[in-house]
Amino acid sequence: MSAPSTTATGLRPAYLVKGADPSLVAQATHGLVEQLVDGGDPSIMVEEFGGPGIDQFDVGAVIDACTTPPFLVDRRVVVVREAGQIVAADAKRLVAYLGDPLATTALVLVAGGGAINPTLSKSVAASGEVIDTSVGTGRARSQWLADHLKGGPVRLDGAAQARLGDHLGSDMGRLAGLLDTLAAAYGRGATVNAADLEPFLGEAGALAPWDLTDAIDAGRAAPALEVLHRMLSAGESHPLVILALLHKHYRQMLRLDGSGVTTAEQAAEVLGIKSSFPAKKALAQGNRLGSARVARAMQLLAEADLDLRGATGLPGELVVEVLVARLSRLGGQRR
Repeated sequence: MSAPSTTATGLRPAYLVKGADPSLVAQATHGLVEQLVDGGDPSIMVEEFGGPGIDQFDVGAVIDACTTPPFLVDRRVVVVREAGQIVAADAKRLVAYLGDPLATTALVLVAGGGAINPTLSKSVAASGEVIDTSVGTGRARSQWLADHLKGGPVRLDGAAQARLGDHLGSDMGRLAGLLDTLAAAYGRGATVNAADLEPFLGEAGALAPWDLTDAIDAGRAAPALEVLHRMLSAGESHPLVILALLHKHYRQMLRLDGSGVTTAEQAAEVLGIKSSFPAKKALAQGNRLGSARVARAMQLLAEADLDLRGATGLPGELVVEVLVARLSRLGGQRR
């Protein structure tokens, strides 16, 4: 595959901004457009199509904008938001345009509204640049945070970085605003320690679902309950949503129980999922628990479901707290 092309103005024909967090996608798009405008007047250089609340837009108008030479400026930036709404026929038209793009135009496709057409995505990758705002997990998430802090308006010492990462959880979309607030309070370039940071943290960010299930599987009730509380508050997850994700977690173990599968690939096939990693975790945890405890977990889930639907009149938050504590106890027992 040939390298993405650039023009005399430094533009690439197309850019795709994607990711799971809409706020991070929006921030990356804003930064990209600002970079492409390069100090010019956005009102005459940038044309936008689509966006939240707009069901459809005319791809013909997008292509017209892309093929119209700039007037009084040296470039045009055409931004298409909610690009997942682009249907196959319209994606084909955009791919045809990218086969012979106008050198003075940069087309920016912004994820949202569904999955981006794969043919269009490949075409953008071949002729331009794909910007993935995904944070990742574990080490990748820590590296993402460190990279974004390097270019931030303030410097955080090691303890402050660790505290910030733990506090934000998966809600990294709050990072840019928080750093700007710290810069306004302490000055640009200031070094911020954990004590300086604490008053500005606000409510803890949400955590990923696997943070809950991993803690439960390890039999660590206290950390599991802490994750649960953050999911219920910062993540605004309803108790029924928590129940659904836990039910899925143990249902996978139940489907694998007695199936005779021994590898992650076989487990993924039985579960009907593409990735072997979650299948490997389900297989290992199911084997560790054994049939009796998997069955007991499903019984606890069924009882919690009835309680959430009014069988006891207990608050939903209390029902899932008791459920998580009981499942953690199961996870901590030796087979």
